[in-house]
Amino acid sequence: MNVMVDCIIQARMGSTRFPKKILQKIDSRKTVLEFLISQLKKSNKIKKIIIATTSLGEDDEIVNLCKKLNIICFRGESENVLDRYYQCAKYFGSKNIMRITSDCPLIDPELIDEGIEKFQENKYDYVENSEGKFPHGVDYCIFKFSKLQDAWKNANLPSEKEHVIPYILKKINKKKYFNFHSKKDYSKYRITLDYPEDLKLLRIIVSEIDTRPILLKDIINFLEKNPNLVQINSGHQKDEGYIKSLEEDKKLVNQLNGDKN
Repeated sequence: MNVMVDCIIQARMGSTRFPKKILQKIDSRKTVLEFLISQLKKSNKIKKIIIATTSLGEDDEIVNLCKKLNIICFRGESENVLDRYYQCAKYFGSKNIMRITSDCPLIDPELIDEGIEKFQENKYDYVENSEGKFPHGVDYCIFKFSKLQDAWKNANLPSEKEHVIPYILKKINKKKYFNFHSKKDYSKYRITLDYPEDLKLLRIIVSEIDTRPILLKDIINFLEKNPNLVQINSGHQKDEGYIKSLEEDKKLVNQLNGDKN
């Protein structure tokens, strides 16, 4: 079954850890966001690539870049990312959605197509590779619009609104859930972009690997031959933003419990 999947990339300039990171140059020609889009364009199974950014003035730069690249762009809520994502998918009529974040410029189009193929079997409402011991930075998830809509209608906690997928994962039927696993554990590698040292490693990888698109197997091969490079950006915890949101959840619950007492 050839189910159409739209890729919606959440993107903003206002990162607290590394402001304007996605418009930093990753090589002499492309910004991080441009490189990500070039990787995604090598997918054979994505129908549309859409950037979901905010209505804040600081994100005008992202909108202008999208115009330059002829990429669809949507503007919405800055803090409530779930609402931004839902309104974006609704506006463009996306029935099946692949979620990717803009700080993962080395996303592998072959991994993406493998995920979409699994989703197209129509056995699953949600397909991902985020917990499968892949390097942090090649993560994706694919889900039906109906699951996004359910989250938008019912999510209440800060972590469920500041991030797109927590509510969906809490409510998903495990029989309708599929998670790809890497044959080997590569989770020690960080090829995402949260800090300046991450950008340093990404620039080295892009400069040293000539093939395009850059595939995960090429990255792993390169890093295994140059193990010292892993130290450049080691020591950072995965999902630090989500962990911070969970702390906000606790504050809200405590506040509500206090109001009841």
